[in-house]
Amino acid sequence: MENKSEQTSKKNSNVIYFLIVVVVALLGTDVYLYLQKKKDVAKIIYQADDEKHRLQTELDSLEAQIEQVNTSKAKLSSEMQARTDSLQNKIQVLKRALSRGQLTVGELKKAQEDIKQLRYFVTKYTADIEELKQQNASLATERDTLKNQVASVSQKASTLEQQNQELSSKVKVASALKMGAAEVIAYKIKGSGKEVDVNRAGPAKKIKVNFNIVSNAVAEKGLHDVYMRIIDPAGNLMTTGESSVFTADEQELQYTYKTAIDFKDDGTMYTIDWVNPNKFVKGVYTVYLYADGYTMGKTEFKLK
Repeated sequence: MENKSEQTSKKNSNVIYFLIVVVVALLGTDVYLYLQKKKDVAKIIYQADDEKHRLQTELDSLEAQIEQVNTSKAKLSSEMQARTDSLQNKIQVLKRALSRGQLTVGELKKAQEDIKQLRYFVTKYTADIEELKQQNASLATERDTLKNQVASVSQKASTLEQQNQELSSKVKVASALKMGAAEVIAYKIKGSGKEVDVNRAGPAKKIKVNFNIVSNAVAEKGLHDVYMRIIDPAGNLMTTGESSVFTADEQELQYTYKTAIDFKDDGTMYTIDWVNPNKFVKGVYTVYLYADGYTMGKTEFKLK
């Protein structure tokens, strides 16, 4: 009987020891799981903070990239300016979300996707700006080329205009009538009105200037005004008392007498009559003829 009781007591002790071992094992497992969970949580927090820092850095980089575009000399259209404002607003929203504190895994994943999309838009935007700058540079080059071409054409036009003016002046000079052979004869007028040539100053009352015109194919055929200036032996201009002027050889001159001739370029002899309202004096007289703005020629006559 005693042996049977001792065996039962020993069996109960073994059960108790086994239960204690099980309880200790369970407690150990709980502690291990708790420590492992705490370690995993710390690891997740660390990874989240690291990812948060990386995302913050990337946002700063995107913001700097947009700012660099804004400070460039590229002229932005209203559409591009609106895109700039939109991108900057999105960056600010994400930066504020990151600065709020610890983010959940889901929020971090969403921020990652938003930044990934944002980087695509910023990259495309900067590429558009670069293309715009290249287009502006190309347009500026074309503008400068056109300006140079216009300047060159203007210079050529100015040169041609100057050449035309010079040619026109040469043609004008070439087309001016020039006196050929000429002679001056003094006359006295009798009571009957008959004219008799003389070589003395006393009886002389009028002169006849006889001349022809050098052949000129470019001169205009038809009537040409002719101005005559007579300089007396003392060097004074002889006039009829009227003050009349004309322009010749780029200066204004007073004339003695004005008439017109019909130029036909056929060697015709012309005669200009002039009656002196005053008396002739002894000496040499010089007669100048002008037409078409230039001197035709001069001749002299002498009265004793």
